Amino acid sequence: MAHQTRPFYIAGRSIGTDAPPYCIAEVGINHNGDLALAMRMIDVAKEAGADAVKFQTFKAEEFCGDPEQTFTYQSQGLSVTESMLEMFRRYEFSAEHWFEIKAYCEAIGITFFSTPQNRTDLDLLLQIGVPAIKVGSDDFTNLPLLKSYAETGLPIIVSCGMSDLAEVYQALEILGWFDGYPAALLLCTSQYPTPPQDVNIKKLTTLQQAFPGLLIGFSDHTESSLAATLAVALGARIFEKHFTLDHNLPGPDHWFAENPAGLAKWITAIRQADMMLGSSLVRPTKAEQDMRKLARRSVVALRDIIEGECFDLINIGLRRPGGGLPPIIIEQILGVKASHDIKHGSLLSLKDIRS
Repeated sequence: MAHQTRPFYIAGRSIGTDAPPYCIAEVGINHNGDLALAMRMIDVAKEAGADAVKFQTFKAEEFCGDPEQTFTYQSQGLSVTESMLEMFRRYEFSAEHWFEIKAYCEAIGITFFSTPQNRTDLDLLLQIGVPAIKVGSDDFTNLPLLKSYAETGLPIIVSCGMSDLAEVYQALEILGWFDGYPAALLLCTSQYPTPPQDVNIKKLTTLQQAFPGLLIGFSDHTESSLAATLAVALGARIFEKHFTLDHNLPGPDHWFAENPAGLAKWITAIRQADMMLGSSLVRPTKAEQDMRKLARRSVVALRDIIEGECFDLINIGLRRPGGGLPPIIIEQILGVKASHDIKHGSLLSLKDIRS
C-alpha cells in the first residue's frame, strides 16, 4: 500500500509525490578551493537544470583528528597519497567567500546549501542563510551532531550510506522525524563509483515500507542515469550527484564525477522518467482517443444493402475506421432487418437497424 509523503519544502519549493523531482548538483570539494571555479560550477548546475547546488563547508582541523593520517585517492590517472589534513585544507573557503557564493546563487536563481562537518560550520551557514541542511553518510551515526542540527528547525536531508535499517531508525528518531520533524532520507552507496551490483535500488521499497510517509531520495554515485531513473520508479523524489568541470582536474573526486554534459543528461533523464510514470488511471490518452477512431473497427456494410434485408456475415463485417457501432454489436444485429437502403462501405449506426 502506497503512503502519502509528508509535506517537505526547501526555499518554498514543495518536494514530494505531487511535485517534480528535486535535483541537487553536488560540487562538494570539486571547486579545488578556487572561488572562480566554484562560480563557474554554479553556472553549470543552473544550465543543467538543477534545483540546487550543494557544497561542503568545513575547517579541516575540526574533523581530521590525526595530522599524520594519510589518504590515497585517484587523481589525473595516478594514485596519490598525502596528508588528509593538508588535502582538506586546500578545499576550505573563508566566511567571506561563502557569502559571495550564496549571493551568486541567489543572483542566478539556484538554491544554495551545504554540508557542514561541525556545529561551528552550521553556525556559519545559518549566518549566510540556508533553507535546509544536508548531512553526509559519514555523519549518519553522529547522533549528537544530528540532534544539534535538528535544533535549528530547518529541513534536513540525510544520506544513509554504510548504514543498516537499525541505524536508519536511530537517525530518524534523533532527528525527531517520528514526531513530525521535516527530514528526508537519501539512499546512498558509499562507493565511488558504485558498480551496478552494489546499487540495490530495492532498498527504497524497504525504507518506504519501514517508515511510511518518509520522503526518500537517491544520492547517485553510479556512472550513468539508469539507477536514478529506476529510483524515480520506486518513489525517490530527491536526487543528488557529484559533478566536475573537468575529469582531469587534480583532486580526489573529479575522476568519478559527472561532467557538465553528463549532469544535464542525468537531470533530463530523471525528469523524463518522472513524466513517464504519469497517471495510474487506466484510460486512453488524448492522442489515443484520436487513434481509436483510426485503428479500431466498426460494423460496416460490405456491399449495398436494401431496405428490409436481413443483416448477415455476407453483407456486414468489421472494418476500419472506428467511431461507428463497435464489434461487440455485430452478433446482436445478425438477422435483424435494415431500416433503409445502406451504401457499400457505410459505417452502420443504430438508425440503420429496424427496431
